[in-house]
Amino acid sequence: MDHDLIILGGGAAGLMCALTAGQRGRRVLVVEHANKVGKKILMSGGGRCNFTNLHTGPQNFLSANPHFCKSALARYTPADFIALVESHGIAYHEKELGQLFCDDSSKQIVRLLLDECAAAGVRIEVDCEVRDVARRGEGFAVSTARGCFSAPKLVVATGGLSIPSMGASGFGYQLARQFGHVVLPTRAGLVPLTLSGKPQEQYQDLSGLSFEVEARAGRQSFRNQMLITHRGLSGPAILQISSYWQPGEPLQLDLLPDRDALAWLQEQQQERPLAELRTILGETLPKRFAQRLCEAWFQSKPMRQYRPQELKDLAAQLTEWPITASGTEGYRTAEVTLGGVDTRELSSATMESRLVPGLHFVGEVMDVTGWLGGFNFQWAWASGVAAGKSV
Repeated sequence: MDHDLIILGGGAAGLMCALTAGQRGRRVLVVEHANKVGKKILMSGGGRCNFTNLHTGPQNFLSANPHFCKSALARYTPADFIALVESHGIAYHEKELGQLFCDDSSKQIVRLLLDECAAAGVRIEVDCEVRDVARRGEGFAVSTARGCFSAPKLVVATGGLSIPSMGASGFGYQLARQFGHVVLPTRAGLVPLTLSGKPQEQYQDLSGLSFEVEARAGRQSFRNQMLITHRGLSGPAILQISSYWQPGEPLQLDLLPDRDALAWLQEQQQERPLAELRTILGETLPKRFAQRLCEAWFQSKPMRQYRPQELKDLAAQLTEWPITASGTEGYRTAEVTLGGVDTRELSSATMESRLVPGLHFVGEVMDVTGWLGGFNFQWAWASGVAAGKSV
C-alpha cells in the first residue's frame, strides 16, 4: 500500500481530514480533480469565507437522520476552529447572527489548510482525475490520471452537485452506490427562488430592491433580508427557506416582521386619517414596492375610508403575503446540495461505512446540510476531524 489513507476531494472537509490524519503520523494522499484545492472556499462569503458560526448546533442542519451530526459537532466546535484561525494570525470579524468572516480574504483559510497539511506531510495531487476505485483485499485501489494509488483507508470528500462551474459532480454518489450505499434524493439548497408568468411580471421591474421579511414554509421560518431579482426572489431569508420549501408548496412572507400589523394600521388610521395607504406603507417598505402593492393588490385610499374588516384583511395579507414560486435556480447557483449518502449506514463517531470497513464519507456528500451562515463549513471541519482522528 502506497499510503495509509487516500482522500478523494480537496475541499474543506477533505483537507481538514487530511491534516488531522497527517498530524497523527498517517501517510495521506489527497486527490483533487480541479487545478487547485479549495475552490468553493475561495469564492465563499463574497471572497472572505464565512468559515464558521458561533451558534452552531444540531438544530441548524437538515438530515433524514437528524441525530447523526451531534457527535462530530460536539467534539469539534466553532471555538476549536477559531483557535486554529487565530494561531495562523488571521484577523476575522462577526458580521451578524454569529457568522465569522476573514477581515481580508478567503485565501487565508486555504493557506491555513495547506500549511497545516504541509507540516503534517500530506501529499496533494491536483489536476488528478479519478478513473476507477476498486476494493483490493482489505484496502482500496484508486486509478487516476497520475497512475494507480492504494491504501487501506479511503475517504470520500467529493462534495455535492452545487455550483458545477467549480467542478462539482455526482462522483461521490456514484462511489457510494458502487459500494452498496443508499443515496437519498438530492436537490438544490440555499438557492434563489424563481417566479414565472404573472407573479414574475408583477415583481420584475423591482429588481434590486431589498428589505427585511420573515419567510415561512410549513413550520419553518427565517427572518432576514429578501432581494427581488429579475428572475424571482433571493437574499438570506429566501436562501434559508429554500432548503425547506418544496415545489408546489405555499410560501408566505411577513412583510412587516417588526409590527403587529393590525394594531399599526389602526393606529395610523386614528393618527393620520387623511394619509393614503400607499404613503403609510411607503414609510415602512421600499416606496416602489409599496406602490406596486397598492397598484396590483390593494386599493389605496385615505386611511379613514377603511372599514374595520378591511383593515383586518389588509393586516392578514401583509403578514401572510402569498408567493407562488415556480421553482429554484438549481445547482448552478445553489450553495449546497440537500440529500446525499444516507447517514444511517455510517458511524456518527468516525464517519466510517457500516457496510465497507475502511471507507469513510465527510462533508457535503452526506445527507447533512447546514443553514446559511457558516454552518456548512463547521460541518466540513467537524466531520473531517472525526474521520481524520479515526483512520
